[in-house]
Amino acid sequence: MLRILDANLNRLGEGLRLLEDISRFTLNDADLSEQLKTLRHDLLPRERQLHDKLLSARRSEEDVGASLEIASEGERPDVASLVRANSRRVQQSLRVIEEITKIPGQDFGFNWENMKRARFTVYELEQRIFLRLSRYDKTERISGLYLILDTEALGDQSEVEVARQATQGGASTIQLRDKMRPKAELVSLAQDLREVCAESGALFIVNDYLDIALASDADGLHLGQEDLPLPVARGLLPADKIVGISTATVEEALQAQEQGADYIAVGSIYPSPSKSGTRLAGLTTLQQVKNRVSIPVVAIGGVNDDNVIEVMKAGADAVAVISAVLGASDIEEACQRLATRIGGEE
Repeated sequence: MLRILDANLNRLGEGLRLLEDISRFTLNDADLSEQLKTLRHDLLPRERQLHDKLLSARRSEEDVGASLEIASEGERPDVASLVRANSRRVQQSLRVIEEITKIPGQDFGFNWENMKRARFTVYELEQRIFLRLSRYDKTERISGLYLILDTEALGDQSEVEVARQATQGGASTIQLRDKMRPKAELVSLAQDLREVCAESGALFIVNDYLDIALASDADGLHLGQEDLPLPVARGLLPADKIVGISTATVEEALQAQEQGADYIAVGSIYPSPSKSGTRLAGLTTLQQVKNRVSIPVVAIGGVNDDNVIEVMKAGADAVAVISAVLGASDIEEACQRLATRIGGEE
């Protein structure tokens, strides 16, 4: 039994440490990494006497299953597969330890009920890690052409059809911004746009309205400086949803990152024909923000075919446009042209 206990304690510690490191270094989630670290310290034996017994019982060279374990180990295509494999390893090890500690007369210093509780804790932590990985993946996809479907700029055009043409033309993110339509109508529209984006692999973001973002299962929410406070929105949104916020200064950008923003929109870069009265940030502020934050930066305001290249050179990860696409006679072609220039292919 000591050999079984030793093998499963090793698997337990290794699996928890990998999950902890992914939470710490990949997801930058202090709470998750701390919980996993505490769990690891609580579960692994610290008594020297037991540790010495386990070492004495270890027979690695005689382990008939060692070669089978190596043969069954395959490549891990992504971080999610690492999390899945190591979560299973931890859960199975906890179950084994739980069962052998039920045997009468086997006093290993473990309580099987504690092992059971720990196993259910790992189930919950695994879910949280996967939700955070989904959010991390969405954040990584904030790049390229970001189209804002503004109701006033759309005129008589269909949002759904424009979104379909835009994604076909290379738009990687679609944001719905509608301050005029009743919310009852917006829910249905947002759900349709979510489907269009899902079909093409584009992100779907809702401007301002948290309730519409939740009702449509949007990928995220975008806020202005005078909208719902970012910490409140972050607390109400599921862990797999992203939040972006508009900024015009370095100070606002740094505060947004500290409060949990997943990306920052900086603008207006140039005077915007679609939104009068906006604060002018300019290319210098864009460069400064990019140098100070670690999350994606979206340039917005007055960006078009003529200036998009200099905006990308200033450090933007993505470019948000309205008039440059919605004012074009051919939506798909306009998106193709901008996406090409953003990608540096011209």
